[in-house]
Amino acid sequence: MIAKEIMTKEVITVTPEQTVKEVAKVLTDNKISGVPVLEDGEVVGIVSEGDLIVRDKKLNFPNYVYFLDSVFYLESFEKFEKDFKKMVGVKVKDIMTTDLITVSPDTSVEDIATILTEDEVNRVPVIQDAKLIGIVSRGDIVRYISEGILD
Repeated sequence: MIAKEIMTKEVITVTPEQTVKEVAKVLTDNKISGVPVLEDGEVVGIVSEGDLIVRDKKLNFPNYVYFLDSVFYLESFEKFEKDFKKMVGVKVKDIMTTDLITVSPDTSVEDIATILTEDEVNRVPVIQDAKLIGIVSRGDIVRYISEGILD
């Protein structure tokens, strides 16, 4: 079985210029946990519930040591910066994840399941000729498993 056989073809998307409130409504109204972000027909990011709830978490400033007129961070300053930007972001482009993992229509379900578990993502866009043609989520794979077991 391959991606194009189990993917959701009618993909709900948002744009980078939409507001955080708008994307939260899209997720809620459609009972989904994430959406691809499209700009000029290309996938430029993904926004998930995780990106939204970062806004409400407690901000932890990284510990540091001041030594010989230099500051040494004991934790990742990059992670702090990323979380901070998401907390104050107003538009989708401010909070979306841009490190994308995508698959082709011919990627096997086994390879997709491996990506979802090892990379700890919940969905992967299916791309063909630089265009979004579908999305495979954990739910799509669970549906595939249930149908296979019942046959």
